[in-house]
Amino acid sequence: MSEKEISIKVNICDRFYPLRIKTSEEGGVRQAAKIINERAKFYIDNFSVQDKQDALSMVALEFASEEKEANHQILDIENINTKLKELEHLLHI
Repeated sequence: MSEKEISIKVNICDRFYPLRIKTSEEGGVRQAAKIINERAKFYIDNFSVQDKQDALSMVALEFASEEKEANHQILDIENINTKLKELEHLLHI
């Protein structure tokens, strides 16, 4: 049985966006909207960004940069694990 979907509206930078999501996703979606609003406010307050669209663009850039860094770290960990396995193989021979 599939999970029930609900309709919600989230407020991001004083605009409401209607979404249809699974019930279990509601908390995460609302938390994400809260974080976006907090980061946008940070850019408006600290970097003389006047336009909310510009603030949202800065938030998107920040999140994309963090995502890229996280993916890079995952690749580094995978590379380290591969090298460790190769080393273990050499030590057991």
